[in-house]
Amino acid sequence: MSISREAEPVSADPGRVDPAVLRLAITLIVGALGVVFDTTIISVALNDLAKDLDAALPTIQWVSTGYMLAVFVAIPLAGWAQSRLGGRRLWVLALAGFLLGSILSALAWNATSLIAFRLVQGLAGGIMMPLMYTLLMQAAKGRGIGKVMAVITVPTALGPILGPVLGGLILHLADWRWLFLVNIPFCLVGIWLACRDLPDDRPARDQPRVRLDTVGLLLLCPGAAAVLYGLSRVDGDTGFASAQVLVPLLGGLALVGGFTASALTRASTPLVDVRMFRHRSVASSSALLFLGGISLFGSMMLLPLYFQQVRGASPLGAGLLLIPQGAGALVARGLAGTYMDRIGPRAVALVAFAFVAASTVPFAFVTADTDEILLTAALFVRGIAL
Repeated sequence: MSISREAEPVSADPGRVDPAVLRLAITLIVGALGVVFDTTIISVALNDLAKDLDAALPTIQWVSTGYMLAVFVAIPLAGWAQSRLGGRRLWVLALAGFLLGSILSALAWNATSLIAFRLVQGLAGGIMMPLMYTLLMQAAKGRGIGKVMAVITVPTALGPILGPVLGGLILHLADWRWLFLVNIPFCLVGIWLACRDLPDDRPARDQPRVRLDTVGLLLLCPGAAAVLYGLSRVDGDTGFASAQVLVPLLGGLALVGGFTASALTRASTPLVDVRMFRHRSVASSSALLFLGGISLFGSMMLLPLYFQQVRGASPLGAGLLLIPQGAGALVARGLAGTYMDRIGPRAVALVAFAFVAASTVPFAFVTADTDEILLTAALFVRGIAL
């Protein structure tokens, strides 16, 4: 049943979320759960994957890195694709693509095939994440945005933190292929709910279409991939002083620089409008999101490996040891909004990053015998700050 007509009336209570918008939010969350968890659910399985697929750990890490790179490549395409296909059709197609990538990943026979199928997952997931927020904002029509966003940001914020816990539980009960098969019910139910609840917003034939910035796409995507590949080749012996690091890194930076120049001079809509960074609020919030992502996803890659390889924990044990960080994040969900209203977002961000830095320091000096109570306390504080 479409909600396009139901979302029109203004609710009698301005502080109350329109039931139709709330139903749409739940529809989007169900479909996106697989994408949200998949950003970090693999982290506790890297050690097992390296053994089962007979691959080196730096190669297996591309199972996660490649997924995140594909997400990055797809995000700028979401707006253009929505203008061409409409929100509902694009959401269903992206969910179907993520479902296909999940099934293929579960059937992977070596590291190369698994990385390739994870790219399929990432491309679909990269379309879904910005599209989810766009569809929700369009349905809310500016009413009760704070409450609506609170509904949808809780699972999207907690998913990456709780992903390793879920991954450890799955690996305790089954093998690594179920890390991908678990996405199937989310995708199937999500597709059914989307066909039932999302409005049919296909663009009219005579409606002006957004043109794809092909030049920007050909510059930004390979440039970002080259930079990421170069950084992944840094090792402890040579650092950055190696051709296998410098060549892709400098080449990628040149392509990204070319994209920036193209976007600044492009008259029509660029793939990413970098001119928005002239606004201080946009630039600072983007920088905070970037640094927050490094703090979160970097640790989600390293900590499970530390617990497994250094301390000898099982995948489930590694996931359980990360629970304090998830618990801290849950506590902070209720505190962040209150303190932002009371002292402002700038002060909250400064204090949060200070606590992230302080609680990360102990992990720079950990050994196999570091007290677990200290690590637990540090993870809890990190979770609150993040």
